[in-house]
Amino acid sequence: MQHAHFSVLRLRPGDDLLAALDSWVAEHQVQAGWVAGVVGSLSTAALRFAGQPDATLLQDAFEIIALSGTLGRDGAHLHLSVADAQGVMRGGHVMPGCIVRTTCELVLGELPGVAFCRVPCPLSGYDELQPVLLNPLHENPR
Repeated sequence: MQHAHFSVLRLRPGDDLLAALDSWVAEHQVQAGWVAGVVGSLSTAALRFAGQPDATLLQDAFEIIALSGTLGRDGAHLHLSVADAQGVMRGGHVMPGCIVRTTCELVLGELPGVAFCRVPCPLSGYDELQPVLLNPLHENPR
C-alpha cells in the first residue's frame, strides 16, 4: 500500500502562486499532487469565473480563504476563494498572475505510484483528469 507524502512550501511577497506551484512540481518530479492546506494573502487575484473564457484581475488586499485542486506534470487545476478588506468573497479558477502580498503557506500532498494526466474530454471541451496507476505490482519509491 502506498502512503501519501506531504511537503510544506512558503511563498514570499511578489511570488506568482501558479508559477511557484508549477516549479515545485517540476523540481520534486511530482506526478500526482494536491493542495492539502493553505493560508496567506494576495495583492492580485487572477481568476477565471465560471463559464467565462478569460481571467479577471482583482487588485486589493486579499486573504486566501481556500485553495483546492490537483497538481501534476500536465498542469495544475486549482480553484481559489479570496476575501477582500470588507470580507467580500470571490472565487474561481486560478490563472497566472495571482501575486502573494505577505505570505502564502502551503501544505502539499503527493501520491507515490500515481500520475495525474490530462486528456481531452469531448463532453466538457477541456483537458480533464485521468489518474494512472504506475507500477501496480511494485511500490514506486519516491
